[in-house]
Amino acid sequence: MSYVETEIRDGAVWLWLNRPERHNALVPAMVSDLRSAIARAAAQDPPALVLAARGRSFSTGGDVAGFLENSGSLEALKDYSERLVGGLHAAILDLLAFPAPVLAAINGPVTGGSTGLMLAADLVAMVEDAFVQPYYSEVGFGPDGGWTALLPDRIGTAKALQIQYRNERIGAAEALVLGLATSICPSAELESQIRNWTTDIAKGFAQTHRATREKVWDDQRRAEVRSRLDQEKARFLELVTRPETLEGMRDFKKERA
Repeated sequence: MSYVETEIRDGAVWLWLNRPERHNALVPAMVSDLRSAIARAAAQDPPALVLAARGRSFSTGGDVAGFLENSGSLEALKDYSERLVGGLHAAILDLLAFPAPVLAAINGPVTGGSTGLMLAADLVAMVEDAFVQPYYSEVGFGPDGGWTALLPDRIGTAKALQIQYRNERIGAAEALVLGLATSICPSAELESQIRNWTTDIAKGFAQTHRATREKVWDDQRRAEVRSRLDQEKARFLELVTRPETLEGMRDFKKERA
């Protein structure tokens, strides 16, 4: 079974995160599957790419159980974290370099590093009860997935820090005001909202959309994001092996058992 399923709808490529039994929590194999799917989609030169998810959550970020299962030694934990966070960051950069508009269908909670997948999208539709939340200060992780590399540029430094310091939950309505979401809708209308966008996009010249996106996310800007993501990863690897973080992970998992 692949952790990422691919569908073609009206020419657009839809990539579905497919680990619903774990709320699409990320593991190294999943981000690897995602990168492979993005590469295959780019080779097809579609009019648009859509990120979507099976189940009730878009993604709850890195699977805490996976970190704990690999915490037998500090080296094993660091290696696992490097593969997961490094792979996630590479996937985000793949999305920023994608040669067509990227859309996200947010069907439920988006927490932790998976927020970076949403931040890499150009148009975002959220269901009314979806939300975004960091959770880093609750567990002890360093922010990853663009919480410091991408979010401050989107909503302002002060607001980005406030959300992370206080572990605030950003509901769909607030996400719309902040510019993190393009629209909000009932759950039953999510896919039709995305399909309306892909239809509109397909009416335009693909080469114009491509040129627009390439100029917005040009080599220099993506290099800056890559540098910031590398800093996030370095700090994540430093904090993940601390005894306090290991205890935070155990408590977090116990509370949600």
